[in-house]
Amino acid sequence: MLTSKQRAKLKSLAANLQPVGQVGKEGIGENMLKSFSDCLDKRELIKINILENADGDPQEIGRELAERLSAECVIVIGRKAVLYRRSDRKDAEHICL
Repeated sequence: MLTSKQRAKLKSLAANLQPVGQVGKEGIGENMLKSFSDCLDKRELIKINILENADGDPQEIGRELAERLSAECVIVIGRKAVLYRRSDRKDAEHICL
């Protein structure tokens, strides 16, 4: 669980990130999860677009993505979700919280 200070730091870091993918009408697929998981392993912090035609509320989709990826949903603003997961890779640049 993230503290409010940690969440604030991650939100500020995510402000300049470009989305790495999007969730559309097909929902959350296994290939999508694998791709997002690989991105989290490399970057630790990712932003995802949730399209208008996606089934469900963006908040719910953000929480479901975080749960299925074993990550933290930092924030969902509009139709963008920010996810964080500490990487186990030694060559990854770790975010100091």
